[in-house]
Amino acid sequence: MLPQYALSQLLEALFAVVVAPLALGWVNQCRAWLQNRRGPGVTQPYRVIAKLFRKEVVLAHQASFLFRAVPYLVFGCMVLATGIVPMLATALPFAPAADVIALVGLLALARIFMALAAMDTGTAFGSLGARREMLVAALAEPALLMVFFMPSLIARSTSLTTIVETLAHQRVAVHPSLAFAAVAFVMVMLAENARIPVDNPGTHLELTMIHEATILEYSGRHLALIEWAHALKLLVYATIGIALFVPWGIAEAGHWGALPTAVLALAAKLLVGGAALAVTETVSAKLRIFRAPEFLATAFLMAVLGMLTHLLLEATA
Repeated sequence: MLPQYALSQLLEALFAVVVAPLALGWVNQCRAWLQNRRGPGVTQPYRVIAKLFRKEVVLAHQASFLFRAVPYLVFGCMVLATGIVPMLATALPFAPAADVIALVGLLALARIFMALAAMDTGTAFGSLGARREMLVAALAEPALLMVFFMPSLIARSTSLTTIVETLAHQRVAVHPSLAFAAVAFVMVMLAENARIPVDNPGTHLELTMIHEATILEYSGRHLALIEWAHALKLLVYATIGIALFVPWGIAEAGHWGALPTAVLALAAKLLVGGAALAVTETVSAKLRIFRAPEFLATAFLMAVLGMLTHLLLEATA
């Protein structure tokens, strides 16, 4: 049984690595349609990554080994994160060893390395982006932990696989507290993935960029890996939201016949979620950087309201 679970883990990781740029391309294409533009097509991220892999790497003279290693470390962290999140099935060998707290730590580890690499070359934009990135992270991570603790109280476990099995494969139950957690999670996801209203992934304006400022010194295959990791991060957050709030369709451990249905269900959820993300970004305006703390504090309070709703209303029901 263990080799089968290992094979399932490997296939899920490969699926995430292959599909991540497509999911990002779908979001960008939906944004283009909403803005009355034709758009580059959903396969544009693949073409960008392939072009960057063919380009030569240009390094600053003062760049250290850390600067060269960070793209591989960040990409590896995102691939490892796909082994914790049940995208298609709950048959994940990593699940007993890593829970939602470890997942938050893994995402934080990738961010820390990115911030260190941004400051490594000593440029003004890199240091500016690193400071802003860590400001957003310091506010977003507590809110994300509170979001995770909400379904953990329902499932009495911090393992994502256990949470999915509790919410999706047991008797139907209404949890109003999950609505507060879902709103908080969407707000955190926008901030963590450098999306509007916290950041604009399509801008290089010095006074407003956050994520783009941290990767300005990268080129070639290093930039390709970072862009691929960014697409993987968006997919990881999307599948976390699916696992927490719409887990129906994810196959149970050992039910291999349900995998085709799980793939179709995941594809449908990603299509709807990507379109919803594009609509949110289209109707929203970019916030000033000094308003980001208020935005993320609201997310934290929404998650806390969800926990209070569960403790005061649902736990005693």
